[in-house]
Amino acid sequence: MGPNRNISILLTVPALLVVALLFIYPLGFSLVGAFQDKAGVWTLGNFGRAWELYRLDTAFTVVIVLVSCVLIALMSIAIGGYLTLGESPLAKSILGFLYRWPLFIPFIVAAQCMRTFIARNGMMNMTLVYFGILDLDQVQGFLDWRGIVFTFVWKQTPFVALMVAGAMAGLDRATIEAARNLGASRLRILVEIVVPQVSRTLAVGLVLSFVTMMSVLSVPLMLSGQSPSMLTVNMAWRINSVGDYGTANALGFVSYLMTGFAAWFYLRHGMREKAGQ
Repeated sequence: MGPNRNISILLTVPALLVVALLFIYPLGFSLVGAFQDKAGVWTLGNFGRAWELYRLDTAFTVVIVLVSCVLIALMSIAIGGYLTLGESPLAKSILGFLYRWPLFIPFIVAAQCMRTFIARNGMMNMTLVYFGILDLDQVQGFLDWRGIVFTFVWKQTPFVALMVAGAMAGLDRATIEAARNLGASRLRILVEIVVPQVSRTLAVGLVLSFVTMMSVLSVPLMLSGQSPSMLTVNMAWRINSVGDYGTANALGFVSYLMTGFAAWFYLRHGMREKAGQ
């Protein structure tokens, strides 16, 4: 047991070094830098500057991510629900094939594709004009907060839907069939029977999506040049254009608090459920 255990520990060392150098060290450096000025003096001035300049952007970020999470949850439940309760094998096969595609597309590629799809003269509007649904003078672009939400939802829904659909597929079919025999509609079965049993899986997917969307730079940077913007854009601008690492680190600290609160909320909810069992 002794030699095998030592070999196992040695095999984990490279992975631990990568985590320490690429994640833990930058995280610690950022947290310390948020409370220091350029001279290394401890101060809260960075947070004061961040609040003065970017409080609206902070609220904008929270709203964008929360709205995206709500839409992701609804879309994931709808996809997983149809894959579980749907009656058309062909439709289920087509949906099961199509909804996974965004999983394999990086955010930067998704943002670039959306720029050509939802712009004023993009593919979506020109298709609607071609079929006579819109007139050319009625088209409008969505390269603003709507484009950000659209891209986040399109990109993250497959990730959450894959988890939710897997959890739904593992449910006991007896209760579902009993509800069907009693005349319950598929929507009622989904809302009252299926969703409560997969709520924990759904919560995990939404928390992970929340953290992911909080960290994405390419989507808000490429799809919206307007103000307010998301915190990732502000952090990049403070570093690259101003050289103000203190304010950027303060904004990063605020982002850590947001994601930490989301994780805490999920853990607290999970502990309550376990205590009630």
